[in-house]
Amino acid sequence: MLTTLVAATLVLTQASAPQPMPTGEALEQQVAANDARLFWSFFEGCDPDAVAPLIHPDFRMLHDLAGEALTSGAQMIEQSREECAKRAPGGANAGYKNRRLLVPGSRRIQKLGDWGVLEEGLHTFSEWRAALNNGAGGWEMTGGARYIHVWQWMPDEGRLRLLESLSVDHGAAALYPPEG
Repeated sequence: MLTTLVAATLVLTQASAPQPMPTGEALEQQVAANDARLFWSFFEGCDPDAVAPLIHPDFRMLHDLAGEALTSGAQMIEQSREECAKRAPGGANAGYKNRRLLVPGSRRIQKLGDWGVLEEGLHTFSEWRAALNNGAGGWEMTGGARYIHVWQWMPDEGRLRLLESLSVDHGAAALYPPEG
């Protein structure tokens, strides 16, 4: 019984102890996984609750077309819930689908000490068009942009959270495949 109690105490202590930020390939994989989960959940997946744990409460988004577009993590999640509700059957935009794709080879990750990570890259946006392909439907690329994310390491949680997003250079999609 005492051995079980000691083992349980060690597990709880280790789980709540601050964790160092990953480095190298492990850090790059975590950023890439967060990026994929973030954009899937807000675009195609339309599941803001699935990505809520990745968003820092003090999140802020700056956008070249909208200025300061979002001022908190809660606002970002709520706005996404509202947009997803509009896409649902009977909603104002029922059936609307959009997609974000990272331009391969464009992601750059830079550590910011042990505090966090700067991620930047290019992405394209597409919308589903039912009339394409003789009525069978298909994705139509509608534009692209550059993004810069600031991910803060949360040592007590053992994960990165998105603190700031800069979305700039909106316009025609980046060349694919990328030059160079």
